Amino acid sequence: MADTDNGVSRRNVLKIAGGSMAATGLAGLAGAKGQVEVNVGFKSERGRQVALSQADETVRNFNSLSIVTAKMPAQAAKGLRKNPNIRYVEMNGTVHAHAQTLPWGIDRVDADVAHSNGETGNGADIAILDTGIDSDHPDLQANLGAGKDFSGKGTWEDGDGHGTHCAGIANAVNNSEGVVGVSTEATLHAGKVLGDDGSGSFADVAAGIEWAADQGYDVASLSLGASSGTTALKDAIDYAHNNGVLVVSSAGNSGPCTDCVGYPAAYSNALAVSSTDEDDSLSSFSSTGSEIELAAPGGSIYSTYTGGGYSTLSGTSMSCPHVSGAAAQLMANGASNTEARQTLKNTAEDIGLGSNEQGAGLLDVEAALGGGGGGSDPSLAVSTGSASNVGTSSATLSGDLTDLGGASSVDVYFEYGESGTTLDSTTATQTLSTAGSFSADVSNLNGNTDYDFRAVAEASDGDTDAGSAVTFTTSGSGGTTGPAVDSLSVNNRSNGGWARFEVSWSVSDADGDLSSVALALAQSSTVDSSTTSVSGSSASGSDRLQEKKGSGSYDVTVTVTDSNGNTASQTTTVSA
Repeated sequence: MADTDNGVSRRNVLKIAGGSMAATGLAGLAGAKGQVEVNVGFKSERGRQVALSQADETVRNFNSLSIVTAKMPAQAAKGLRKNPNIRYVEMNGTVHAHAQTLPWGIDRVDADVAHSNGETGNGADIAILDTGIDSDHPDLQANLGAGKDFSGKGTWEDGDGHGTHCAGIANAVNNSEGVVGVSTEATLHAGKVLGDDGSGSFADVAAGIEWAADQGYDVASLSLGASSGTTALKDAIDYAHNNGVLVVSSAGNSGPCTDCVGYPAAYSNALAVSSTDEDDSLSSFSSTGSEIELAAPGGSIYSTYTGGGYSTLSGTSMSCPHVSGAAAQLMANGASNTEARQTLKNTAEDIGLGSNEQGAGLLDVEAALGGGGGGSDPSLAVSTGSASNVGTSSATLSGDLTDLGGASSVDVYFEYGESGTTLDSTTATQTLSTAGSFSADVSNLNGNTDYDFRAVAEASDGDTDAGSAVTFTTSGSGGTTGPAVDSLSVNNRSNGGWARFEVSWSVSDADGDLSSVALALAQSSTVDSSTTSVSGSSASGSDRLQEKKGSGSYDVTVTVTDSNGNTASQTTTVSA
């Protein structure tokens, strides 16, 4: 019978709120000749000695595992398999890094957009209070700080995989392999409060929370829970909150249900997170209740795993570190725990779920950081795009207002003039109340002439900004064979949060002087665009056009331009 304490079964402990696992292995001695390098698993000291006696060279002696890696003749290795003291003999194969992928959850909460804006969480500290972290994982090593074991294991290394998975969601390194986290340069600290079986006592978890607060860490990420709480656990949560820690906790996997948020998520000083799937629906397993403050991706999330690997898991456990990584970025910018918590809720995206399911809404990292997070003021920002539809006397100029800088509206326009002179001509002013692309047509230009232009923004609060100057050349009066749009197809990838289209195109020019291909997504005006430089007599490609929270009918236009300024366009209408 399990031990009890204050009427609570010792096994009524906090469980990980996560999902399935997967493992792979290596083998293959059949047909091997000459010397081989093998991993030998042995049952006893006698087995180890037998393996070493056959080795020409000992490559590695493991500290805790009953394994030795050695080089030996292939025939000797095959013979070891028959020894009753040997568990297995397998080739020591090679593991290769996967190219970095962008998990759907990171994309959905726009963390990748925040990365491109320079937001990395550098300077913040995240305590992953879980089953530990794989300290050798190539996607986590550069971000690892301290660790401490509270489970009695004697090491904070992850023997389960759950903690490593959560760590990668919150803060995997943005490199050329594996995955990328919501934050990418915060410091991860491993508080092993759950054993390798995925469970731990209330006291272990409370001690881990106390440790995170005493170390001065910014965020405590708790992807764990129980159906009931204890005063000791609540005391620890309150202590961390009062000492500046933002405690983020998974709501639990008791769904479908109502008013079933677990503990510690149900405590007022913990930020409770529910789970959504890729279509923005509530995950079937997600707990719900009035305590929910935010929703975040939790269904089928791909992230780091033990053994330097990667795995796909589901659970509110996966939702929690999405929010933890976002909070770290805000606190790296100077926000307090309460400011970060409020900013995350103020900027969340309403995805149409009940308040007991989504709280304030779905986590939106880009919006939270654009709102300043209490640490740094946002800045007005505009960039110059490209010139399209360039002819002998006219062109279309484009720009992008990337941040209103906190203003209610911004006036945008273009300055332009012949290269080498002042930009003394301007287009009509357009007033924008949201960030996005804009364009304007100019005419009465001179043929076969270089022109410079730049985008300019003037905010309602007095701030101004201008993009860098861009050059284009009008075509001569003579004429050549113009280019042609050979194909245009659109794959509708829209969901509840985005009007999103994958546009495939092919173009050609008999003269072999292709110059550029411009794509535009428009309703009453252009909402997104892209330009690709091309050359030769034919080209093809694929680009994504999208509008956040967009709906209805859109015109998708592809325009091809040759080096003489001749153009051809094709438009198709699609619906989100």
